[in-house]
Amino acid sequence: MSGVFGGTTEVIGHRGVGRGVVDQARENTPESFSAAVAAGADWIEIDVRRTADDELVLYHNAALDDGRAVVDLTAAECARAGLVGLEEGLAAIPPQVGLDVDVKTVMEDAVDAPARRTASLLMPYLRREAERRRVFVCSFDPGVLLAVHEGAPEVPTAWMPFVRNPLDQAVAGAVGLGCPIVAVDVRSFGLTDDGPLPGRRSVEYTVDLAHQAGLEVASWCPAPEDAAMFAAAGMDAVVVDDVPGAVAALREAELNGAA
Repeated sequence: MSGVFGGTTEVIGHRGVGRGVVDQARENTPESFSAAVAAGADWIEIDVRRTADDELVLYHNAALDDGRAVVDLTAAECARAGLVGLEEGLAAIPPQVGLDVDVKTVMEDAVDAPARRTASLLMPYLRREAERRRVFVCSFDPGVLLAVHEGAPEVPTAWMPFVRNPLDQAVAGAVGLGCPIVAVDVRSFGLTDDGPLPGRRSVEYTVDLAHQAGLEVASWCPAPEDAAMFAAAGMDAVVVDDVPGAVAALREAELNGAA
């Protein structure tokens, strides 16, 4: 099946080369993006938030470590705190590398003027990036996905349910939202110490059914051995914190499969 991904399981670097600080490269920074590309990532995942003066910055959490909410800070204040602007971040990702944009909406998007909403501010960047690279948008907020469908229909979207969200609703919800991709947390597959969940479908069953529904499937954030298992099940992409480990595990699994 043709789609957003390349036909074999592709590696998406989570926030760059991984969450937190990896080999001195802090997440959501050009240094982390470069490290992920050097390690063999096919895509880079970034987290996008809006500032008080309607700029976009790359940051995962709603607030800085000192407790200040990003949406209450100007772009200049964010820069002084070490946050990278979206434009700077995009410039650091080579055009042959795909872009996975995780849109972090804020409560204020519900009451501010439509033009100030996070998705609205992002739209020009999405349209531009879609002309020069592979790109898709993922979000916990279904409103973002609907906004992208309307404002940048050329950009694919991924429904990203919450941690441990039941697989049933994840797959059916992606179809209902009109998304070509469903992005599922690794814990939803039961790969934790939570114990078995009656009625939970296997990875193979889930991926196959999603493909029958016309969906591609990605998972965040599997360990390298789980990434290899997902690849064997036909999963289309994995969003990983250990980019070198995942790339090596997938390469080894491919070689073993060809032997």
